Amino acid sequence: MSAQSMTGFGEATAQSLNYVVSVEIKSVNNRFKDVRFKMPSSLNSLEIDFKKEISEAFSRGTFDVYINIKKAENKNRFDDLDQNKISQFISKLAPLLKSNGLEPKVNMTEFLRSEFYLDQDEENQEELESLAKQGLKAAVANLGLSRKGEGDKLIKVLEKHLETYKNYFQLIEKNAEHFKSGVEEKLKKRVMDYKNIIDVDQSRLLQEVVFYLEKIDIHEEINRVHAHLEKFQNLIKSNHEVGRQIDFLIQELNRETNTMGSKSTMKEISDAVVQMKVQLEKMREQGLNIE
Repeated sequence: MSAQSMTGFGEATAQSLNYVVSVEIKSVNNRFKDVRFKMPSSLNSLEIDFKKEISEAFSRGTFDVYINIKKAENKNRFDDLDQNKISQFISKLAPLLKSNGLEPKVNMTEFLRSEFYLDQDEENQEELESLAKQGLKAAVANLGLSRKGEGDKLIKVLEKHLETYKNYFQLIEKNAEHFKSGVEEKLKKRVMDYKNIIDVDQSRLLQEVVFYLEKIDIHEEINRVHAHLEKFQNLIKSNHEVGRQIDFLIQELNRETNTMGSKSTMKEISDAVVQMKVQLEKMREQGLNIE
């Protein structure tokens, strides 16, 4: 399984001679997993099983599940009206109204209320549950395809920003040695300027120069960035959950990038660091949507 986006949409329909059950699932990003249902109360007993099926298919995200039941095209809502209930209602109510001097008036649409329909028997309930299970399974599969498609797009965007980051990083590598040599030359010149004015302990001064040059050296950070970039490249090609790992690696890259910027006073390096941080922030935003 390749990297998935946490944003996606899946729908499916299951149909019998009597019913049409439609299922829609919308998912968005979430650090954890949250599944919410909006469906007829007659299907409430299936909620635990449905949550389990979604949880087994996806690791993270907020999932809104909508399930709707309709009569099949060959059926209409009048087919299930209970004639006995309607007759009993009229026979009970009409005499009562007349005895109180009221004229019975019938609004036909009043008989479309749920209490005038046939009671749903066990066979119909089994049929509806079976259709709902079929619809959910198909909708979950379609959601997976949707999230995978969005995930492929996110990975391409990530790779684009990563490539831009690398280009600026190469500028830092090219200037790293030149920057250190330039600082060393400036220090030597400054020492010569003061040598004729004050008495300088040459050995102590040499130690301080070496210490300062080591302090501003960025080769260690460069090596760590190389290691993080290699891990990042392997990660986005893997078939596992990568979202949290991407976030961690971006944090590590950002730390090393900031350190290189703080150590350097060279304009070329400082400018490159700014652009690298811009790319890392864009990568972080994209990574938040990856499972």
